[in-house]
Amino acid sequence: MNQAKESIAAALFLLAAFLSVFSVLLICLFLFVNGIPAIAEIGPLAFLSGVNWQPGNGLYGIAPMMLGSLYITAGAILAGVPAGVLTAVFMAEFCPERLLRVLRPAVSLLAGIPSVVYGFFGLMLMVPLSRFFFGGSGKSILTASLLLGVMILPTVVTVSEAALRAVPRSYYEGALALGATHETAVFFVLLPGAKSGIMAGVILGTGRAVGETMAVIMVAGNQAVLPDSLFHGVRTLTANIVLEMGYAADLHREALIATAAILFVFLLLVNVSFSIVKERRQT
Repeated sequence: MNQAKESIAAALFLLAAFLSVFSVLLICLFLFVNGIPAIAEIGPLAFLSGVNWQPGNGLYGIAPMMLGSLYITAGAILAGVPAGVLTAVFMAEFCPERLLRVLRPAVSLLAGIPSVVYGFFGLMLMVPLSRFFFGGSGKSILTASLLLGVMILPTVVTVSEAALRAVPRSYYEGALALGATHETAVFFVLLPGAKSGIMAGVILGTGRAVGETMAVIMVAGNQAVLPDSLFHGVRTLTANIVLEMGYAADLHREALIATAAILFVFLLLVNVSFSIVKERRQT
């Protein structure tokens, strides 16, 4: 009886794994089958390096959106990752138990807030503050980066805290036995020991930052031009797809699908890059 249950469970797990892989392959097939012909018709160089996105005039250059996505994602990482890792260190090694009972659900609550609510918060508070301090409309790369930095915090904090708690306590105790202070043992023993888990949190946070759409649309300005300042508006690849897919047709629609394919490749390159860095650090 137990052997039959184990066989059924193994079959279910195999089916779930197969469906997951099949879904990813199906998405890849859809994107590239529909996107590559559009890139070929427009011209790979004109599509990837063109600075003008004017579908009405037959211009489909996505370089401004690629740079916009890159800048906002980099800004989100710079804003969110250090804060998230330090918060995780505090929660894992310095936070009193009473405060931890409040702080941990609060971090989980941040993860459950819809992106449109984050966008509304950014639109009503962060945009006016940016306008007051830096001028312009307030909808800019800086505003979007800071907002996305807040949005990736729950992912970075949760994964990093779990990684820190998974480091064997013998490492920490050995450091104390050699005369290290609590702070030294945490930052120079536990933190390096958890770098693989922290890197995983960074990858997940980066994925969310790259793929975020609604909040970015509300605070980034949505200007399909090459960004020349942190305080100017920009349009990302995801925002470009969402804003125009509803009325796009023919080559315009295929160009948007090709944009999604480029975004997919961009995410793949990010994951591969982090994996290479992780392997080099482990060797």
